[in-house]
Amino acid sequence: MTATMPRPPASAPPPGRPELHTPSKRYVQPPPVWRSSVLAPVAAGVATLCASTSLTGVVGGVSWLGYVTVTVVLVACTGLALRSIRTPTPVVGLAQLVVLLLLVTGVFTSSGVLAVLPGPAAFSELNDVLIAAFDQIRTGLPPVDPTPPILCLVTIAIGLVAVLVDTLAVAAAAPAATGLVLLCVYAVPASLSDSMLPWWTFLLGASAFAALLAVDGNHRHRRWRNRDTPGANRSAAAASVPVAVVALALVFGLVAGTAITAVGTVGRLPGSGRSGAGSGSGGLGVNPFTSLRGMLDQGNTVDLFRVSGLGNDKRLLRAFTLDTYRPNQGWSLPDGPMPAGYPADQTLPAAPGDDGAAESRRIQIEPVNWVDVWLPVYGALRGLQGVTPGWYYDPESGAVFSERKQHVAPYTELASLAEPTKEQLETASTGGSPVPAVYTQISDVDPRVVGLTQQLTAGATTTFDKATAIWRYFTAENGFTYDTQTAPATDKDALADFLLNGKRGFCEQFASAMAVMLRVLHIPSRVAVGFTTGYSDGDYRMITSQDAHAWVEVYFGPELGWVSFDPTPRSDGRGYVPPYLQSGSASTDPSATDDQEVPSVSTSHAPATGAPTAQDDGTGTAGDPQASSPGSAPGWTGWGALVVVLLAVALTVAAFAGARLARGRLRWLPLAAAGAWIVAVLLSAWLIHWALSLILLVLAAAVLTPAILRELARRRRRRAIESRTPGAADAAWAELLDECADRGLPIPPSDTVRVAAQKVAQQHHLDENGQDHLRTVVGVVERSWYSPGGVPEGQGFASAFDGVRESLRRNAPMSWRGRLFPRSVFRKRG
Repeated sequence: MTATMPRPPASAPPPGRPELHTPSKRYVQPPPVWRSSVLAPVAAGVATLCASTSLTGVVGGVSWLGYVTVTVVLVACTGLALRSIRTPTPVVGLAQLVVLLLLVTGVFTSSGVLAVLPGPAAFSELNDVLIAAFDQIRTGLPPVDPTPPILCLVTIAIGLVAVLVDTLAVAAAAPAATGLVLLCVYAVPASLSDSMLPWWTFLLGASAFAALLAVDGNHRHRRWRNRDTPGANRSAAAASVPVAVVALALVFGLVAGTAITAVGTVGRLPGSGRSGAGSGSGGLGVNPFTSLRGMLDQGNTVDLFRVSGLGNDKRLLRAFTLDTYRPNQGWSLPDGPMPAGYPADQTLPAAPGDDGAAESRRIQIEPVNWVDVWLPVYGALRGLQGVTPGWYYDPESGAVFSERKQHVAPYTELASLAEPTKEQLETASTGGSPVPAVYTQISDVDPRVVGLTQQLTAGATTTFDKATAIWRYFTAENGFTYDTQTAPATDKDALADFLLNGKRGFCEQFASAMAVMLRVLHIPSRVAVGFTTGYSDGDYRMITSQDAHAWVEVYFGPELGWVSFDPTPRSDGRGYVPPYLQSGSASTDPSATDDQEVPSVSTSHAPATGAPTAQDDGTGTAGDPQASSPGSAPGWTGWGALVVVLLAVALTVAAFAGARLARGRLRWLPLAAAGAWIVAVLLSAWLIHWALSLILLVLAAAVLTPAILRELARRRRRRAIESRTPGAADAAWAELLDECADRGLPIPPSDTVRVAAQKVAQQHHLDENGQDHLRTVVGVVERSWYSPGGVPEGQGFASAFDGVRESLRRNAPMSWRGRLFPRSVFRKRG
């Protein structure tokens, strides 16, 4: 690539040492353009990326880091590109949001127009993915599995943070305000995790934020040195902008910190208020209420308890019981504080119906991932060993609880697993010690439900017969189906709608309905919340989050106490039908139906211990993230990306240090650092899908092609100058003109050499050494033109040419736009 050389006119004066006249005013070196335009957004992106490492406390694995890296890089590059062409700030922010939307659509949906453009179908699919993500957060134990819904939520959240931080740090020039935004990033995982976040994530975040402030402070200092008068030419409105930005950021941070981060998974004790004991999140507990619309959504499979000592017995594991029915809402704990209870580490009173005659069983329960205010127990509790002080037992509700949620150490339960016979239940007397009135209270029951209850129990004479008649009603023969979703609401009364119309729902729909129907008949009843029998794992039984369950307990007097009735159909081997309900007919037992209890929003992958996997619900938004990505990368890609990122960070630090310490002798470091970052982004994109990596590679090639062509031309000319070929002077002058063009101040081809040199010296503020070297270059170029065939002698010409370029680099540093998109490559050649 050559440029047309301006030849001297015929009347040109004889060659001589040219004189260059420059202004006498001393020029203070301006801040390097690439630092002011590139360093700030890069620092903002690095700060966002470092703050996002706090997610290690709530999201498992490292795959999410690839998504976050790609998101931050795309947001930063979009801002850089648009600001380089002086795009208005609101348009830049809007474009960054659009790029984020395109990324999310392309990666997490399969119905986008041209794969990345969102349409109605894509928005609907994205809504389902986000619902699945929030459900997994609500029920999952940190760190949750990096499923596609969780990765989608992380990508959107960190993407929005990246846009906000980039806008505050670069467009608003208020990097200090980003500290509140970054603090919110830490606040969310800190509120969700029950353990301290890793120390290194705070170190990374603080260091990156300090670097962001240092970059802005250095830029402001350089700009202050080159202005005429502090505060001159600035209006009061302009001066108040940073103050307004900081104030708005402060308000936003406080509001977001109190509202957005109020995420909880574990229920509160009654009377504790929104922030009382037991509030908050962090463990996979069970909410202390059920609902007629489906509240026990279990999310992905998490091992909760490892139980030994049951032998071949199968029993339901009770966490707590609910005694208060709220029409159209479901069952809950009563208002007011919990009873005082008995210290659980001491001698306990007998449970209702336990006369002490039955055998005591020692059951070892090892909590694996249980964090809650409830301590689940089997059967009739007689004693607890290994529990710490602070746990209390309430014999009336059968629950063991504490005043705050906590990780539970392994404990041993002494319990009676004895169950009454059918004959005992049929002849049980409900007289004697009266049951508390709360277990029979019911109000505002739809007349249709009352009529159905009376119809079902018309021929029953005993409490057991009535309870069994209602229990047997919830079968497939009567149109009931256990499903991952409730039927669409067609009636204003939820209970009547479930019993008469939809007949499809979760375990809590069945339990809630049966308990209400029992109370209509004045039979004491309550809803128990806990877990089914789990699955066998060698000498243990493993209880997982898939076993979260609700059933009914019916009171049969002081001699038998509370007896379990589970109306929910199950066929996965984890359900339990006690002997007193077994009739020998599979068609009449709810547990013998073909419906299987599965999560409502996601496919659960089995834990390492071999738990069975649940079925997919058809949404395609859950399961193993690797299995759901047909274009996933090899296993080494993640570690390779991490290694390359560390290398890129090291090269970047070395490039900044080398720019000062080596005085330009390490010019290859910035190029190497840029290459390492590109490789890191490509590998991270490959973790998501090979197509995304290919798209980024093509985009990178398209962006870098002009710079590569320019560098090839520069190297070719440099070889001609060093080899002192006949065209060395022309090559030097052509390179000098291209250097000026790339800096945005092109020299017209009609200018003579001396006029052009005068403009170079003045417009680019060459120092004395640079001017001396420019005189040498001009003299050699003029002699070569007046003496065709002349060749520059010695190494002086090459050294002078390098001196001119070095002076240009010092006094007129080239912008990153000039480096990536050099004008000399695009200008029309004559």
